[in-house]
Amino acid sequence: MDSRIDEIAAQIKTLEDELMAELRKKQDEFFYTLEDKKVKFQESVIDEGRAKIVSSIKYLSSFPVLAVLTIPFIWSMMIPALLVDIFVTIFQTACFPIYKIPKVKRSDYVMMDRHNLFYLDRVEKINCLYCEYFNGVIGYTREIAARTEQFWCPIKHSKPQKDMHSRYEKFFDFGDFQRYRKELKERRSDFKDLQEETEATKS
Repeated sequence: MDSRIDEIAAQIKTLEDELMAELRKKQDEFFYTLEDKKVKFQESVIDEGRAKIVSSIKYLSSFPVLAVLTIPFIWSMMIPALLVDIFVTIFQTACFPIYKIPKVKRSDYVMMDRHNLFYLDRVEKINCLYCEYFNGVIGYTREIAARTEQFWCPIKHSKPQKDMHSRYEKFFDFGDFQRYRKELKERRSDFKDLQEETEATKS
């Protein structure tokens, strides 16, 4: 059973790699390159995109009035997001070295780039700034929580989850007390895949 799960997990990883390869092809399709981790578009594409910018008033008027009135509620969520960002960063900085868990690289999750796109109007830029930060912090927090869970409680749930986090495949099956007691120490420190990934990125 475990071998089949490992096989499926390997297939998922292969598909993720293929997806990344396809996304890289989009760079050519939309005429941009990455130089020193910065996106650079062709000037002709920038000029064409800016010529098609929709005004902020026209953009907002495309939504129902009630949807526009929810904007203050949406932006109020930035306060807890900012607090979570600060506290989980402090948490992993203080605790992960003690647990001997590789730290989560924040920039792998919180990517602030879409709000600078040349074809967005001011309101669209603000919306993108909010979404990329908020969702980035959620992903960043989830990865920190996943690695923490692997250390403290690496046990799967009794029912399949709709969306499993990155460390879930390392967990013990629900009710498998024999392997849990026998392999807990080894399993809670099994972060070799993250270390190999970091070394591969550096090389």
